[in-house]
Amino acid sequence: MAGTTEALPAGIRAIDTHTAGMTQVTAGYLIEAPRPALIECGPALSVDNVISALRELGMDPDDLAYLVLSHIHLDHAGGAGDVAAAFPNAHVVVSEVGARHLVDPEKLNASSRRVYGELMDTVYGDCTPVEQPRVLGVGDGDVLDLGGGRRLDLLYTPGHAKHHISAFDRDSGSLFVGDSVGVKMPGMRVIRPATPPPDFDLVLAQRTLTRYRGLAPARVYLAHYGPVDPADEALAEASERLAAWFETAEAAWREHSELDHIAETLAYRFADDVVPDPDDPDAERRVRLLSGFESNAAGLMRYLDLRAEGRVTAAEDR
Repeated sequence: MAGTTEALPAGIRAIDTHTAGMTQVTAGYLIEAPRPALIECGPALSVDNVISALRELGMDPDDLAYLVLSHIHLDHAGGAGDVAAAFPNAHVVVSEVGARHLVDPEKLNASSRRVYGELMDTVYGDCTPVEQPRVLGVGDGDVLDLGGGRRLDLLYTPGHAKHHISAFDRDSGSLFVGDSVGVKMPGMRVIRPATPPPDFDLVLAQRTLTRYRGLAPARVYLAHYGPVDPADEALAEASERLAAWFETAEAAWREHSELDHIAETLAYRFADDVVPDPDDPDAERRVRLLSGFESNAAGLMRYLDLRAEGRVTAAEDR
């Protein structure tokens, strides 16, 4: 899926956001319909690439009907205000849990700056506000009518983040999952879980994966990066890999509940997830940026700490 855009089945166009100046880091997906929808837009610092790609595809300012955001992390939603400004008829669709942070992103930007540090100024950039009437906060079971009989079912899919939603196009079997299935970018042999703080929840993440398998999608589209096939095998792999990462992190946490120890243990166990490619100098950099061992370890450790404190309820009680 190299390049700026690529035609995919069922009237879907993948748009490479060129996040951090690299290809195949974060994908946006344009669903070509009477009321077109863009799923994900990437960070503010690279959103001009997305807007330019939409225009090259023939999208006039009044054409885009929806921008659907799987969650409000800046690598997915940071450019939302810019897309809204460029396409003034578009409504921004986001979980009702996170909608207020797009209207007033001050806290979102501040917390992101604490997490990302200098990367805020080189990779992400601040999210600009979206006018409140243009933000659609949605819940589980809501539906977007794209016209011509095409609909997007919106699903509340927590685990990676408490404000995570996914979109399912039943007619084509296309399931857009944000980060809830994990990450598989060029150079990665397998799907790697995405378990960052502060919201990662093992039980909810596995429950979301089980729900996806019940939908029997024809294709699963990752934000990082692209479709994974066959869908049922990819979802099974995601569940198995998440369990393996958690078991490894838990064993390390029981030895020494320190971030460095957990991250080093994960790095040793899963060192072969990424295959070095001399023809792709960005292969390892992509993974470090969006699915590094320390970030995943921090989310797993926080979950383990909360569970030990009794602040995470048992699976059977949820």
